[in-house]
Amino acid sequence: MKKILIILTTLTLLSCTNSNDKNMGFFEKSFGNKDSPKQVVKVTPISDITKLKKTSEMLDETIYWNIVETSLKNTKDQNKQEEFLISEIEKLSPTEIIGFRLRTDKLLFDTYNSEMWCAAHIMNDGSSDDGFEYFRNWIISRGKEVYYRAKQKPDSLISEIVEGTDYYEFESFWYVAIEAFKNKTGKDLYDYIDNENFKTREGAYPQFNFTWKEEMPETMKKICPKLFDKLTTK
Repeated sequence: MKKILIILTTLTLLSCTNSNDKNMGFFEKSFGNKDSPKQVVKVTPISDITKLKKTSEMLDETIYWNIVETSLKNTKDQNKQEEFLISEIEKLSPTEIIGFRLRTDKLLFDTYNSEMWCAAHIMNDGSSDDGFEYFRNWIISRGKEVYYRAKQKPDSLISEIVEGTDYYEFESFWYVAIEAFKNKTGKDLYDYIDNENFKTREGAYPQFNFTWKEEMPETMKKICPKLFDKLTTK
């Protein structure tokens, strides 16, 4: 009889404990628990794309180059650099992402000249219009120092020569902002560029006369002597 009473007492205590636990759970849900504060979940606000307007504003150049330089430090090939860039650019606001593309176009515009085309022709054993675009994208992708040295003196690109590399182009660099914008907004970045006010872009390049000729190798060597001696078949 004593054993039966002990068992019944134990069952009663367990029942009360469970009931209290449930009640406490209800109390905490209703009024909170001062000893165990709830974890705050940060929710990223969704951009209101309907308010996004066309823009001609470029991304701040310091921010731009920081993103490019960071991609170089964290990757070892163009495919990985492209992925990294898209991921980093997605962290910007939609307007800033457009600005990244506009800054790229401005940098391309500023290196559209005969001397740079000569370097492209030597380094890639020939260079079409599109190839020249991809060549200059590659220069930008190498970072601020490489870009501005090459802008001043294209022959300085001798420092970027890598043995076993057949050509120096980076076409997809031109589209990283477009991909990031689509991933973030589901929209086409081109639809938000104010072309009327943004003049430094493809299609508005200045006319120039070539200062070199392929059939006159000495004219190319005069512009890029180091590249010519390193890469031109003798």
